[in-house]
Amino acid sequence: MEKYTRDFVSEGHLIDSGILTRILNLIVEEGAEYDILDFRMGKTNLETSHLELTVKCESGEKLESLTAQLVNLGCFEKTFKEAIIKRSPADSCVPDDFYSTTNHRTLVYYDGKWHEVKNQRMDGVIVIEKEGPVCKKLREVKKDDRIVCTSQSVRLIPPFRDRESGEFGFMMNDVSSERSVEVAVDKIAEEFRRVKRNGGKIVAVAGPVVIHTGGGPALATLIREGYIDGLLSGNALAVHDIESVLFGTSLGVDLKTGRPTYEGHRNHMRAINRVYHYGSIERTIQAGVINSGVMYETIKRGIPFALAGSLRDDGPLPETITDIVEAQEKYQEIIKGVSIVIMLSTMLHSIATGNMLPSWVRTICIDINPAVVTKLADRGSAQTIGIVTDVGLFLRSLAEKLTGIETEKI
Repeated sequence: MEKYTRDFVSEGHLIDSGILTRILNLIVEEGAEYDILDFRMGKTNLETSHLELTVKCESGEKLESLTAQLVNLGCFEKTFKEAIIKRSPADSCVPDDFYSTTNHRTLVYYDGKWHEVKNQRMDGVIVIEKEGPVCKKLREVKKDDRIVCTSQSVRLIPPFRDRESGEFGFMMNDVSSERSVEVAVDKIAEEFRRVKRNGGKIVAVAGPVVIHTGGGPALATLIREGYIDGLLSGNALAVHDIESVLFGTSLGVDLKTGRPTYEGHRNHMRAINRVYHYGSIERTIQAGVINSGVMYETIKRGIPFALAGSLRDDGPLPETITDIVEAQEKYQEIIKGVSIVIMLSTMLHSIATGNMLPSWVRTICIDINPAVVTKLADRGSAQTIGIVTDVGLFLRSLAEKLTGIETEKI
């Protein structure tokens, strides 16, 4: 039977990153065959490896499907043609064979050369504009936009592990509940300092568990001391943060004793009601009613924040964005140009943010639930680390390492 063949090339730290194994396993699992034409292994930490191979399939359809999967692993065709570009038939509508983007750095070959795609994110489409290819969300597409279709002449460059085991290399793409949290905190504190020295941007994605576990003052300290440049969350974080400032409780539980308080279940609603007396969180701060906490430090320091609404919100607070598309746009705006995103016990907001990030942005996920950490690490980014621990303890330790302020004094 005649075989359908195609030659591929892959370059990078293929062995220590595990990419070589994944490429060959994928071909075998898909019932195809391969012949390695050339393999040159990098001999130093900086030197990359080079792989050339021929893939053989029993049908052209199978080869097209396998090609798309190999492209997602960083392979590209040895002999490439111009990318397939088609016009969008209507607003927010593209041809059925559109190329769906990943979060990896992406190149498209057209007009006789490779072009890097801007605004890279996963689950988008590539639009060819005068200035070059741009990754856009489906809802941003306009009629007659030029859309890249199929994976033909699309090249991905996945980030590889740091072979030097530098600042973040010690934990890349790793999840463990057994690793020393203190060691992890030390390394993360070092990375925070390095990023800030170089003028980088750090954004926190935080859930209400930060407040429930007593980590609110520590996060507020990190914001006040200039280590956080943007805050992404939902209505609940702000509500319970304000509740903790006004009443010393979170969900009605006394944060010092850990015991429920009399009619404490009312406290979060009382907090929302107090804010509405003044019209907004900012005006409540200006009135001197709120004088500490995460939202206080965020607003006083003037760092951008976004509270995305959800169906279960009480209130919500005036600053909460209830239009989900508007909330997505605000999140996207705040993470633009970010160096590190630290995700603190909020699965939905963390996953949403992760989907907006290119894979070369370093992300840190802290959660007591290993499944949440693993889900974030499985996004495909070699720059993701996960720590399974209590978020309150983690934040207090990190704030102390970075600011020198003892936990009891935060």
